[in-house]
Amino acid sequence: MKLLFVLDPLDTLKAYKDTSVAIMRAAQARGHQIFFCQQGELHWQGQVLARVRRLSLTANDEAWYQVEGEEATPLALASFDAVLNRKDPPFDLEYLSASWLLSQAERDGARVFNQPAAVRDHNEKLGILEFPQFVAPTLVTSDQTRVQAFIDAQRDVIVKRLDGMGGESIFRVRVDDPNRNVIVETMVQGGARTIMAQRYLPAIKDGDKRILLIGGKPVPHALARIAKAGESRANLAAGGRGVAQPLSAQDQRIAATLGPVLAARGLLLVGLDVIGNHLTEVNVTSPTCFREIQDQTGFDVSAMLLDALEAELKKSPL
Repeated sequence: MKLLFVLDPLDTLKAYKDTSVAIMRAAQARGHQIFFCQQGELHWQGQVLARVRRLSLTANDEAWYQVEGEEATPLALASFDAVLNRKDPPFDLEYLSASWLLSQAERDGARVFNQPAAVRDHNEKLGILEFPQFVAPTLVTSDQTRVQAFIDAQRDVIVKRLDGMGGESIFRVRVDDPNRNVIVETMVQGGARTIMAQRYLPAIKDGDKRILLIGGKPVPHALARIAKAGESRANLAAGGRGVAQPLSAQDQRIAATLGPVLAARGLLLVGLDVIGNHLTEVNVTSPTCFREIQDQTGFDVSAMLLDALEAELKKSPL
């Protein structure tokens, strides 16, 4: 098969831990041809095309790729067996514009994963609201007064922006925090920005678990991301360390509830964030943690994804 990956610049990918690299290596090992482009190389001229180049991957994490050919070639996305959008957030206007182009590519006959319309419909923070049985006390608002009342009621709260990633713009605010007012004012920007506030979950000390759903089914191990000392954010990008562990009974209940629903909507790969017994995020743009789970447990997450992708491609498109 010919697979096109929409990626961030290759030199920014850290091959020793990057999920996209792990997937591409596994796909190449199965004999699939790997092509890549960047988001800005998508364009429409009668149909959706991209300036693409063929990629060969090595096992050397320091020099992990070779690009074939001197010039990128404009090719229709519909000429590939599958297009995998692995562009990292932020989910800004350029990301949104690219998703519209990818939707048009689907109308041209391309098979895109995750389906762009499904990605647009599932904000990674607000996605939890559909499953309130798994959600800690939560408020979504742009009203500063409501945020202050929520902090008074819950006493210890996490506030975060709806478009953040990697732990950025996340604050822990206690009821007696001397910086409480300025944090709230900065976050809601005078009512111009909607934010999410959630009761602080002490179980974060045991890790913020990433549960991967592939084709609606959970990978049997989660990656518990444990915050470094003095830090309330457990994200790997914020310095947390990842520890793979079997899914708990509650993890399995959450996965069994969300998995079939999200898969039916065209979300082949999803990353659930769970703290203790509570669902905190539903990640659909570019879920990670393959390498950490594979390296620590020996479970081949990349193979599970490719099996699901190949099975999906055998189905007739909707």
